[in-house]
Amino acid sequence: MNLRADTPPEVAPSLREYRDTLLGIAEASIDHGLDHGEPLAVDARDYPVALQAEHATFVTLLDGAGCLRGCVGTLEAQQPVVGDVSMNAYAAAFEDPRFPPLSRHGRAGLTSKLSVLTPPEPMDFDSEADLVSRLEPHVDGLLIEAGRRRGTFLPAVWEQIPDPGAFWLALKHKAGLARGDFPEDLRVYHYRAAHIS
Repeated sequence: MNLRADTPPEVAPSLREYRDTLLGIAEASIDHGLDHGEPLAVDARDYPVALQAEHATFVTLLDGAGCLRGCVGTLEAQQPVVGDVSMNAYAAAFEDPRFPPLSRHGRAGLTSKLSVLTPPEPMDFDSEADLVSRLEPHVDGLLIEAGRRRGTFLPAVWEQIPDPGAFWLALKHKAGLARGDFPEDLRVYHYRAAHIS
């Protein structure tokens, strides 16, 4: 069964007009982290109603050469979007285990990209080939879980891996699954994202 609507709604369209505000919060939280060792405290009541709504977000940081410097986020809405962006910007800069904590020297040239996610929805599939055939390139973000193994790719990853089969295999690898693994307890969810940069 295909779970996608024929014309999926835009993800959080009201947030796009607050691009500068959300990016500003991300940048301010990183600077606050450099000065104080903690994320910027954000009171959602100080912002418009649209920014008080709960949304799951990811913050991706790129260095001056455009290379990944950190990416951390949440997959389920837990707090107002302004707070989620602040926490994830700080975590992307200082707590992404793939990179050392950001230094003042590394701050120069750093840019932020935000993704605001829809809630993940489970996907139905009959086989691995069927699952891959259901993927919608440049639209679907994917979350996979099998036991304690877990991995996700944002829709933006399609820019680097446009082939659905390769996208799926790379995500399996990220989650710690071998190429031929297709465990019985495998769960797959898809979601969409509005990108703000």
